[in-house]
Amino acid sequence: MSGDIAEATRTSKGNGRPFAGAFCAYERMIAWRYLRSRRKEAFISVIAGFSFLGIMLGVATLIIVMAVMNGFRGELIDRILGVNGHILVQPIDEPFDDYDALAGRLADVPGVRAAIPMIDGQALVSGYRDVGTGALVRGIRADDLTSLGGVADNILSGDLVGFASGEGLLVGSRLASNLGLGVGDTIKLISPEGDVTPLGVTPRIKSYPVSGIFEIGMSEYDGSMVFMPLEEAQLYFNSDGLVQAIELFIDDPDTVDAVRPLLETAAGRQVYISDWRQQNRTFFSALEVERNVMFMILTLIVLVAALNIISGLIMLVKDKGHDIAILRTMGATSGAILRIFFMTGAAIGVTGTIAGFLLGVIVCWNIESIRQFFSWLSGTTLFDPELYFLSQLPADMNAGETVAVLLMAIGLSFLATLFPAWRASRLDPVDALRYE
Repeated sequence: MSGDIAEATRTSKGNGRPFAGAFCAYERMIAWRYLRSRRKEAFISVIAGFSFLGIMLGVATLIIVMAVMNGFRGELIDRILGVNGHILVQPIDEPFDDYDALAGRLADVPGVRAAIPMIDGQALVSGYRDVGTGALVRGIRADDLTSLGGVADNILSGDLVGFASGEGLLVGSRLASNLGLGVGDTIKLISPEGDVTPLGVTPRIKSYPVSGIFEIGMSEYDGSMVFMPLEEAQLYFNSDGLVQAIELFIDDPDTVDAVRPLLETAAGRQVYISDWRQQNRTFFSALEVERNVMFMILTLIVLVAALNIISGLIMLVKDKGHDIAILRTMGATSGAILRIFFMTGAAIGVTGTIAGFLLGVIVCWNIESIRQFFSWLSGTTLFDPELYFLSQLPADMNAGETVAVLLMAIGLSFLATLFPAWRASRLDPVDALRYE
């Protein structure tokens, strides 16, 4: 320590005094020396190392988890809105028998990209393996299906020719796999709402060729959805000349509230209008709650690391009591002592935060490869599409959230250094010698 003081005295500037101002070269040099490991200070250095690792892992974990949850939410919204409309217009008093004209009026509303008449119905489907399962059958016009990029752009096999001719059906990839179906095979549909006979209602059973197999990437749709030409769906579900609803796709899904009054006026009749937020409110609310809770829980990792900085600095102050006495005797103010130990602790927090940021970015960029590696290593399926709806693990880093995590980590690190640094600055030379 005496060699450090002599060196700083020779190299310092400002009126020949070693302490020339706040955060001067001498203060930075002493803070750096305290960070370096020496044999008798090995235990303190170990605590500092664990503090660094804790902050790094805490920041990296926060960034990774928030990015994955943002990506998960964004992918779900894209997949859901790629199949389902942003706004659903349903009749109140009587069914839509003039759906062509009504769809045309709604499509002319500013901000509306497409208006698609549709019929939804539940049916039991079976295929080559003679295994039955429930499915959602959606009747839609061929031109409207082409405008749905989420389906038309994700045809794995086959094409839309058979669908456009009014004969073939489009089947989700997971549903086709479960039923053992391929393009050209026959899928059997069984609906309880069949023909009315003197003996009652008999189920309607009809077979259709599979003209195409699509994969949206969301297992809920790929495993349970079948698209049928609208005219055929009207006949199959006893809705000749009628549709159940009209789906609207708008330019900006977040502007549904502004478009709603215009749609009510354009409809010219009593209609019930619901948007994608209302239809999926429970689901997205649960995601938002989970996201906020995860942020608070993972913040505790950074807090624990910050507490390690406190314990390490307190031990460092106790070990450096003799040095503090020499510094004070040479004219160091209490502020200079405070800044020295503040920089010592803050350096751990800042470097740990930067390292955590870099680690988090690297993991987010390679999240799917990492998932596949650990799946191969463990021999299990991590992030199972059957449970999480998506076939790949997404990660979407939000700049605002990332900056907030970094500022939070640095802020906690700075706060953790204040008490030990203040305690060191309160020691006078005599007390410092006794404190040692």
